[in-house]
Amino acid sequence: MSETGRFTAEAMTTAMRQIASKLGVSADGAHLLRLTNNAVFALPVAGIVIRIARSHRLHARVPKVVQLVQWFARVDGPAIRLAPGFERPVQAGDLQASVWEYVPPTAPAVTGEDLGRTLREFHGLEAPPFRLPVWDPVGDARQRIADAEGLGERERGFLIGWCDRLEPRVSDLRQRVTGQLVHGDAHVGNLLRERTGRVVLCDFDATCVGPWQVDLAAVAVGEARFGRTGSHAALAGAYGYDVTTDADWPLLREARELKMIVAVVPVLASSARSPMSLRSASDRSSTTSAMPDGRPSRR
Repeated sequence: MSETGRFTAEAMTTAMRQIASKLGVSADGAHLLRLTNNAVFALPVAGIVIRIARSHRLHARVPKVVQLVQWFARVDGPAIRLAPGFERPVQAGDLQASVWEYVPPTAPAVTGEDLGRTLREFHGLEAPPFRLPVWDPVGDARQRIADAEGLGERERGFLIGWCDRLEPRVSDLRQRVTGQLVHGDAHVGNLLRERTGRVVLCDFDATCVGPWQVDLAAVAVGEARFGRTGSHAALAGAYGYDVTTDADWPLLREARELKMIVAVVPVLASSARSPMSLRSASDRSSTTSAMPDGRPSRR
């Protein structure tokens, strides 16, 4: 797929340089760290990271994330910090960005065990004294589908039908649980090891109030679908709970798979390739219901 959309790497690099100029910092040596739902650029000379939302439907999340991370700093939560002096969202044309401390790569590398320990600390926090969205994977998926570029009608219909089927099951789970703070996209790629050695979470776009088991599902789904091994066992051991034994595991798994697929639809035309075709996604999702329920156990 050619890169012809609104949020190509070239367009994001131009926006990053505009933001750096607006902030009065040097973009010398800037390099792209990640190009997914956000374009994330390291500016080592300035000691900052610029994170630009690549979907207009997700712009409202930028001020939410900034407010949330300011609160994490006050309670010393295991979260990356905003860059000092740049604690507000930044506008560049019709794009929204946030500015973060630059954490250079350090040894040892973060692991599934680190994720388990960090999530236990994170889940031990009370919800912040301001409103967070309720866990709603279907509502989020519908927003992304509505903002899709380059999505065919057949694929759009498949995704909307999936949302329609999943929505009542998600609603039922929400009614059965007492919601607590949920990161929303907890995997090893969203961990950083600070210079002090402390491991912290980043990427709070999906942070919400909901079932804590949501945060244990991402790694388990990654292993189930893509054959990755090791991280889930380490995560479950460090956290003290194996989400694949949970009675709601089939639903948690399917909600995560939907999230993984719809994550790319707002930027389909802006990326040379996407990590999963919708046709193969259809084949994968049809097998989800065959997973046996595990026996529920207490946390």
